[in-house]
Amino acid sequence: MEKNQIKTLRQTLDERVLVLDGAMGTMIQKYGLREKDFRAKRFAEVEEAQKGNNDLLCLTQPQVIAEIHRQYLEAGADIIETCSFNSQVISMADYGMQDLVEEINFQAACIARQEADAMTQINPMKPRFVVGSVGPTSKAASISPDMEDPAYRAVTFDQLAEAYTQQMTALIRGGVDALLIETVFDTLNAKAAILAAKQAMRLANRQVEIMLSATLSDKAGRTLSGQTLDAFLASVAHADMLSIGLNCSFGATDMLPFLRELARIAPCFVSAYPNAGLPNILGEYDETPHTMAAHVQPFFDEGLVNIIGGCCGTSPQHIAAFAQMAQKATPRKPIAPASTLTLSGLEALHI
Repeated sequence: MEKNQIKTLRQTLDERVLVLDGAMGTMIQKYGLREKDFRAKRFAEVEEAQKGNNDLLCLTQPQVIAEIHRQYLEAGADIIETCSFNSQVISMADYGMQDLVEEINFQAACIARQEADAMTQINPMKPRFVVGSVGPTSKAASISPDMEDPAYRAVTFDQLAEAYTQQMTALIRGGVDALLIETVFDTLNAKAAILAAKQAMRLANRQVEIMLSATLSDKAGRTLSGQTLDAFLASVAHADMLSIGLNCSFGATDMLPFLRELARIAPCFVSAYPNAGLPNILGEYDETPHTMAAHVQPFFDEGLVNIIGGCCGTSPQHIAAFAQMAQKATPRKPIAPASTLTLSGLEALHI
């Protein structure tokens, strides 16, 4: 059954544009959870503050996470992400919860899997899928955090690969259909995650799809580590990806020119899940579902995407608007892989 689900995900992307869910963090904020809610009885005596450790809610408030998944599924999402964006030892060390990484990821996958399967049972003609959310960690492998020591690195490639392998193995065992390596700002981190994904599949004895999504640092169209989209794609082309895309960064309008470039060169499916505009002075996102839908419309009109969703500031109402639009959209067809040798540094070199 699991093999059929993975195959169906790929086949369905050939047939229609799929809808990814929206933001998890801003949805959690709406519940007004306090420190004691994040801790529950189990972690009442932990020294570090836990408010803001959203992934921990998979253990302490699983009903909240399940309800958020359900709202996105009811809004029309075909794909939901696990609440596991920061659940590897590097980021969880900030909360003193690194020993819980395997449990958090496994439970995050189980919660999402249960909600997706329940919705699929209601309408088997519209299967729902679960992707394991794998964030970039709080450290970069190719950028120094110390301006006075450019050679210094806060984390090594091997440390990243080990941390990602632990996270991804638990996600796969929990039942995800794919691993979504998202908000990539440092390509070396992403390459460690790709290596880890393959190792995790061997450890879990189960094959799943690999999806990547990068975030751009500015309107010059480069990642924080300095690569153009063309160079980034060349750097990760060995991954045998189901999809590659863009998330976060900007709102849909500012993302559009870079999405055009990615759609032009990507030999796999393309995803996009922009923010609900740019944050205001309070750090909040103001674009309404109606406004954002208008800004996303060119993604469909120009045939740029196979997967559409929302990042920061988006809600089930935003996703419902996208789902209506996606019903009429024609999915993008991946281009043939390049037959020339392509090398990459900060720029791509096509020989």
